[in-house]
Amino acid sequence: MADGPFIYRFARDLRLEDHAGLAAAAERGPVLPVLVIDRALEARLALSPRRAAHYCAAVAALDAELRERGAHLVVRRGPVGATLKNVAHAIGAGGVAWSAAYDAASMRSDQRLQAELEEAGLIAKIVHDAPAIAPEETAAARSIAGQGYRAFAPFFEAWNELPVASYEHPLLVRFAASDLHSEALPVPNESGAADRPVEAGSAAAQRVLARFLNESVIAYAVAARVPSDDRTSHLSAHLSFGTISARGVVKAVRERLGDPFLLAEERVSLKMFLRALAQRDFFLQLAWFHPDTQERPLQEKMRGFEFARSHPALDAWRGGNTGYPLVDAGIRQLHATGWMHPHVRAVAASFLCFDLGVDWRVGRDEWDRWLVEDDPALATGNWQWIAGVGADMAQYPRIYNPNRQRRRFDPDGSYVRRWVRELERVPTPEWHGTHALTRQLPLDLFPSDHYPAPAVDHERAAREFLGRYRAFVSA
Repeated sequence: MADGPFIYRFARDLRLEDHAGLAAAAERGPVLPVLVIDRALEARLALSPRRAAHYCAAVAALDAELRERGAHLVVRRGPVGATLKNVAHAIGAGGVAWSAAYDAASMRSDQRLQAELEEAGLIAKIVHDAPAIAPEETAAARSIAGQGYRAFAPFFEAWNELPVASYEHPLLVRFAASDLHSEALPVPNESGAADRPVEAGSAAAQRVLARFLNESVIAYAVAARVPSDDRTSHLSAHLSFGTISARGVVKAVRERLGDPFLLAEERVSLKMFLRALAQRDFFLQLAWFHPDTQERPLQEKMRGFEFARSHPALDAWRGGNTGYPLVDAGIRQLHATGWMHPHVRAVAASFLCFDLGVDWRVGRDEWDRWLVEDDPALATGNWQWIAGVGADMAQYPRIYNPNRQRRRFDPDGSYVRRWVRELERVPTPEWHGTHALTRQLPLDLFPSDHYPAPAVDHERAAREFLGRYRAFVSA
């Protein structure tokens, strides 16, 4: 271990426990924890008020943890490179470590920062911390080295066999003694957001995980499909801000799966949840090896396929007024909470891409304005998957029928009733109508505040899209 201090720059990794980047910095010397708020971060936080509130609460929790260990978070506002060089010069630091980003813009920024710091004579170390298993480790199992996986099934097979590293000793990290002045911690109103109470930070994330594993996981296999069942993990925002380690979550799930006395339902649910965690790693490694997919399809054959950038019903989709209750309920849940049930996300995204024929990037960027979670690479991977231009290798796009999905996964309308107030008094028998009996819920039940008629005819829109798709891929 070196004698001089070493800077650790926090970003989307706001915790001390099981922290690969912090451990890498600690190997170089006593650590000075730094947070730099630059214009890019300010713009990102300003995009989503709920995201800003969650981020600020997580930063405050991190600073409190550091103070319990006799340190504090040194906050600076300004350009990242110049700021880190000034801090390094002030304390005589040998270099800077930070966690890798996976979206293309942040990866380019990381590369520029690394070059700038190295030109100044500083060590610049980028560490994989967000995935449970680093991209190079999964890629090493491939015969074609350095390219990662483009299909999930072989990735999952390799991922399942790999061990998860551990960095579980925050109390062994030495923090640098420094009287360096810190600017004020970020607060939500800096980003135009209301200052609201938010459960964020490492302790909060651990409580969410414990509650899920101890109380809800047995129902996960059902809850992941049934939107009225709230027993999914609700870890997406915590993972995206790094207030909990994906490694720790995977290890906890694998350990639970090793219990020979598990109920069959719990074992099925745990395996399904573990698959979702692997898919998160899959999309991160996909973005790492193919950063150009941030703005163009992974599938080369689909790069010339024309999705529309607008549609007469686009604003209806954005506002949750398409006339398809499950789609609208999901959008309204997103607006009200900053989160949407995972299966409803797929249905609502499918509606945009196939019923309206609108470009997946329009949907991704729209939801980025509302989601609390901050995972651009995951958003891109998931949207491309749904749009049929990414890693999903199905022969044809999987087009969800929004009426069929509602009848199957919200048969009594409890989810839709909660979020679409115009439909909260629809008689229960109406929710069980078959396609032959009704194409949509009755629209004349109320004299005021009518629910809108369907913005498009799903069957016709789906046929037209598939016809265009077939013509393109066979040309």
